[in-house]
Amino acid sequence: MRIAVIGVGLIGGSVALAAKERLGATLTGFDSSPAALSAALRIGALDSGADSIAAAVADAEAAFVAVPVGALPDVVGAALEAAADDCVVTDVGSTKRAVVAACADQRFVGGHPLAGAETAGVEHARGDLFDGATWYLTPTANTSGMLYERLHRMLHGLGAHPAAIDAETHDTILATVSHLPHVLANVLVSEAANMLAAEGERLPATGPSFRDATRVAGASSTIWTDIYLSNRDPLAAEIDAVIERLSVVQAALRAGDAETIAAWNDAAAADRRRLLEAQLAGGPVFELRASVPNRPGVIAELALELGRAGVNITDMALYPAADLSEGVVALWIAGAEPARRAQALVAKLGFPVARA
Repeated sequence: MRIAVIGVGLIGGSVALAAKERLGATLTGFDSSPAALSAALRIGALDSGADSIAAAVADAEAAFVAVPVGALPDVVGAALEAAADDCVVTDVGSTKRAVVAACADQRFVGGHPLAGAETAGVEHARGDLFDGATWYLTPTANTSGMLYERLHRMLHGLGAHPAAIDAETHDTILATVSHLPHVLANVLVSEAANMLAAEGERLPATGPSFRDATRVAGASSTIWTDIYLSNRDPLAAEIDAVIERLSVVQAALRAGDAETIAAWNDAAAADRRRLLEAQLAGGPVFELRASVPNRPGVIAELALELGRAGVNITDMALYPAADLSEGVVALWIAGAEPARRAQALVAKLGFPVARA
């Protein structure tokens, strides 16, 4: 397998290392920084470096684009222009609407691994970075089913758990669970620093709650300015919601309303428990087999329908008929109840489906 990586920082370098170690792939990379490319070659993340995007993707079966969010549409477009007809092209950006809207090619599948580190640069890349990580994929009606399956299997091979989601929903969710925490961490550290400066005090020894809440404060502006701006509408709406919630707590504090404060705190504890239970849920895996016609978008339709219902596809495989007019999609679903829901949802879409 030949894989191209465009942008060899922490994520791109980790994709390369994982693909070499776990898939036995041959890696070619390109980066606008000669120093980054040299470092990737030095640590063994790449087998060869290229002097252009076109040279990197030549003969590749898959291409991962790992550049800042603001550059994604142009760089993905350049990769698609040079890539072979059977090459799947994906990205790792943490916002998806702009790049998905700009790249309607059937070979493109938007992606976002929920993995990273406080460090940056290819010298900190790790082959195990994606172990157990959710890797969002945003297929559309244009997406090639065969290429989506290839990417899905490849990500499993990297140690990740791919999950389909539409780009709009992805960006709305990430505004809450990823981008908003960065905003709040920035505000919190600045508030503490300003208060202490005004009082002429040094920063005291901080407890774990402050350290945990501010761990992501001041993340790389090169990366995060693009993220904030590319997802500005959902993020601004989430900031409005936080201001409203804080105003309720503020009013209760000023009124000395212990009952409201206790109820607010208990509700937060219940919400956290519910979120953790959902995240940690597991169980046995069940195989479903669905007969589907060979038409554009059918795999994306299945994946998105299950993704919207919260059903995670643990693995999948395509078995096309000899004449390619139709085929069977095998889906592996974790848990008996999710498997039952998946079977009902696939049947509702009009596809014959049975548990293997």
